[in-house]
Amino acid sequence: MQFLHTMVRISDIDASLHFYCDLLGLKEVRRKESEKGRFTLIFLAAPDDEERSKELQAPELELTYNWDPEEYSGGRNFGHLAYRVDDIYALCQKLQDNGVTINRPPRDGHMAFVKSPDGISVELLQKGDAQQPQEPWASMENTGSW
Repeated sequence: MQFLHTMVRISDIDASLHFYCDLLGLKEVRRKESEKGRFTLIFLAAPDDEERSKELQAPELELTYNWDPEEYSGGRNFGHLAYRVDDIYALCQKLQDNGVTINRPPRDGHMAFVKSPDGISVELLQKGDAQQPQEPWASMENTGSW
């Protein structure tokens, strides 16, 4: 058995690619359009997994966009996606500077939570040891849910 991908439904391709690719740093590795099924599948991989992903050897995130409008609510019943990051403070600052709410700030220098444009919780974990607590993160309160 081999883990292949996790699929999340999205309502706006541009907003989702901005969040997952431009802000989080994932890479689009392939895309499939289905006229008959009226959907677009976009497969993303973490930069360290990009080469292995081309050979279907790495786990991916599959974004599914249905062409006919649907409303997706909740997001918490899914749980969350988790990514190891090189510098949790730098990434959280980039996300915040681009209008993303840091729902659970990295007060401990190790873990943070944000949400995608469709309300999917994304856990960010510091690679290696936790960084030393830093302001403004150390005293920042939680916002909303994750």
